[in-house]
Amino acid sequence: MPEQPEPLTPHVLNARSLRGLAHPLRMQLLTALRRSGPATASQLAAKLGESSGATSYHLRQLAAHGFVEDAPGHGKGRERWWKSSHEGVEFNDALLKDPDPAVRGAADLFIHEVANAHTRELSTWLGNPTDWSDDWNRSSDLSDMTLRLTPERALELIHRMHELVDSYRAQAPADGTPDTETVRVHTHVFPIHTD
Repeated sequence: MPEQPEPLTPHVLNARSLRGLAHPLRMQLLTALRRSGPATASQLAAKLGESSGATSYHLRQLAAHGFVEDAPGHGKGRERWWKSSHEGVEFNDALLKDPDPAVRGAADLFIHEVANAHTRELSTWLGNPTDWSDDWNRSSDLSDMTLRLTPERALELIHRMHELVDSYRAQAPADGTPDTETVRVHTHVFPIHTD
């Protein structure tokens, strides 16, 4: 039986690492490596519509901040392959109140880029319904709900939603199970003014 790799853990963002990640292209590169596995700067450039010089530079910046690393055993010759070092990032909202304006700016850019990525993913899904079976089209969701909650109850809701999603991750179908696809789940819980 092949040895199972160690599970990857989230990278906890701090002021320094946040500044290394808070760039739209770097965030896209990291997402591509997490979803599609190891790749070269040239492969990522073609996938993202960027120059290989730009992807190479930003991959080195991501490596300097511990987000990506070399992926040995891939490719031939001198091509440098990269892989994600972590399964995700953990954002602390205290970064939005950091005394350093550069950190606050990086935090703001980061959370807005996450929201932009969610919008792009949803738009791609909505724009390509014929790419998917009727079963998958019936098994998608685009809902919004309004509740009245205290901050404590909102936090409880968030934790319970995350626990529910994690329970499905733990019960993932075996490799080769028919009709199994990678599924994205976005959650957004935020207050709104009603006047």
